[in-house]
Amino acid sequence: MRHLSRVTAAACLAALLLCACSTTDAPPAKPSARLQLRLPPAALGQSISLQQHLTVEREGRTDQLDTALEIDAEHLDLVGLAFGQRVMSLHYDGHELRTWRHFMLPQQVQGEDVLQDVQLTLWPAEAIRKGLPTGWTLRENDGQRTLLLGEETIAVINYPDHKAWGGKVVLTNLRYRYKLTIQSVVTSE
Repeated sequence: MRHLSRVTAAACLAALLLCACSTTDAPPAKPSARLQLRLPPAALGQSISLQQHLTVEREGRTDQLDTALEIDAEHLDLVGLAFGQRVMSLHYDGHELRTWRHFMLPQQVQGEDVLQDVQLTLWPAEAIRKGLPTGWTLRENDGQRTLLLGEETIAVINYPDHKAWGGKVVLTNLRYRYKLTIQSVVTSE
């Protein structure tokens, strides 16, 4: 009997050791499928105030929105207007994002996504790269940025005027199938 319980104990110990070895060689965690980019306002490197006209094309539908955007080292504030009425506002202090949205605004328009698109189009590429989670990359060359998750292209941002603000920017999100055209006018820098 004692011999049997020693054999059983040895077998259990061997099984535990094998399990421990197999868990230490576990494959690396998969990168998050959502970017969730939240860069501090100070990472922009300057203060700006813009008026923007946005055109969003999705599933055969085109929507227009005007925004007032102010960014300084402490915060980002954005107010969105449609037909002269406020339909969205964002306040981001680098830690907390506060949003308000009109009940008629399409459900797909979320504050987190708006903040992310603003940062992807305006922030310097190096600041974005530092804030990207594992598995995400940003390539930039000759007036174009490409955001990738692994080898999959998620978004392409074109700068036909070769500047992030004070001109035209076109963001094509391939994952969520929308095209955002931003026409900006600098009101102060």
